[in-house]
Amino acid sequence: MHLLIVVPPQVRTTGNRVTAKRLSAGVKALGHMVTIVPAEPAAISVALERGVDLALLLHAYRSGQPWLESGATLPYLVLLTGTDYHDGLRHPLHEPVIRDVLRRAELIVIKNQRDLQSLAQDHPECARRLRYVAPGVVLGDAPCALRDQLGLSAPDLLLLCPAGIRPVKGVLTLLELCDPVAYRRAFHVAFCGPILDKGYGEQFLAAVAARHWAHYVGKLPPAAIPAAMRQADVVLNNSVSEGLPNALVEAAALGRPILAHAISGNAAVVTEGVNGMLYRDATEFTAAVIRLIDEPALRARLSQPNPERFSAKREAQAFAELCMTVLEEHQLNK
Repeated sequence: MHLLIVVPPQVRTTGNRVTAKRLSAGVKALGHMVTIVPAEPAAISVALERGVDLALLLHAYRSGQPWLESGATLPYLVLLTGTDYHDGLRHPLHEPVIRDVLRRAELIVIKNQRDLQSLAQDHPECARRLRYVAPGVVLGDAPCALRDQLGLSAPDLLLLCPAGIRPVKGVLTLLELCDPVAYRRAFHVAFCGPILDKGYGEQFLAAVAARHWAHYVGKLPPAAIPAAMRQADVVLNNSVSEGLPNALVEAAALGRPILAHAISGNAAVVTEGVNGMLYRDATEFTAAVIRLIDEPALRARLSQPNPERFSAKREAQAFAELCMTVLEEHQLNK
């Protein structure tokens, strides 16, 4: 099998790129060929000339629209993201494209069981083609001297938010949530991730500069994220929507305590009181973060590494089996 993975043309540190690289390595390890291309009609057309057998679109809108524009007739699977489901299917311009992409897809893959159940209920026309694949993770081993870079010593309490700087990740709101706590407790918040929205990024950088306890360290290589997380006391996520966030999967595999906004994608990773805490509003955030700052025993209890829950090998095997099933059915229907 020769699989074509189509990825939105983003910087290489985004979740889509990390997912594509992980799946590519895993599927190749099973003896198959994989080609990764950016979601651009010209790049897709060139890749199709190489004799690929089928495609996997990462992101129904951002990869799906260029796929449709390319005129490709190859069978494909689509990995539905949180942005697709929670935002795109409600967006007047994106919704028709996503519906068309899902209608033509052989299978629709989702990594969040809660979202799968909701999608099947809200869009019954997709139900028989929905498939759940448990998320995987490959932990990089590149070094990252995060605390040295920030000038922090071991006793300094560090909260880390690994996320691209764009509105859906809620990083500006997260700073505002931290403001009342900063008057009552000593801590530092660090953000790492690429700036993906220029205007929002400018607002974010100005907000960070106005707070002595906030830091932006730029985008880190994906392989260095685990090292950065190991130096953090708590990993944060304040996203408005998520399919299933790679950063929190890494944090859970490493056993770093998580404090996250109580949305479906985060709740699929965070088990309250086991590997982290969830908050629904500013009051709950304040109460949770103060507990995490004041109670080292709580942080220790939430530090339960669970790498086996997120096996990249099982994830790749599941995708490969789905792809082979699609190929076999396609051959039978010729």
